[in-house]
Amino acid sequence: MQIPKTLFNMQRRIGLTGGIASGKSTIANYIKRNKKIPILDADVLSKELIKPNTEVYKKLLSYFGNQIIDEYSLEKVINRKQLKKIIFEEEKHRKWIQQLMHPLIKKKMIDGCNQNKDKKIILLVIPLLFEAKFTDICTEIWLVKCPEEIQIKRLIERDKISEQEALKIINLQLRFDEKSKFSDVILDNSDNLNKWKNKIKKLI
Repeated sequence: MQIPKTLFNMQRRIGLTGGIASGKSTIANYIKRNKKIPILDADVLSKELIKPNTEVYKKLLSYFGNQIIDEYSLEKVINRKQLKKIIFEEEKHRKWIQQLMHPLIKKKMIDGCNQNKDKKIILLVIPLLFEAKFTDICTEIWLVKCPEEIQIKRLIERDKISEQEALKIINLQLRFDEKSKFSDVILDNSDNLNKWKNKIKKLI
């Protein structure tokens, strides 16, 4: 599954990635507001794929059972928080869902690039860009830098989890040092927002 040859050199496809709770969404929203370029977000595509009665939804229910259903939902939507908890705790479940979801998300990303073939620049927000092997659909990769202590604090506040759980999630992802070897741009989201804002102004 690759970008069509006709599109390969016609588009600038920026892959935005970084560790969990590093600030990818903040940066993507800034680009969306200020640069007016199309954004394809892997998390948004993932939510679309698991909507009730889709093929993926049925496969997830068949594999995990009703434990992943939101008990307060009349439509029987999947409780994404519960699903995340299960896959972060069990490697075999995590691998199974990644093998199911990653190729489908990648296909949707490629379809989105095709649909926006008249656009010179597209932003692809992909949390697991390296882990899921999405590098081949990007013409350049931007990596968000954020200290681990800030990631932990944000995760605890956002997901209402313990420090131990936050650390476990962070440690499941490829380390920043490894990602930086294969990235074209580093956006420092450590403290001063103007650092990455000024960099983006020069790059786009």
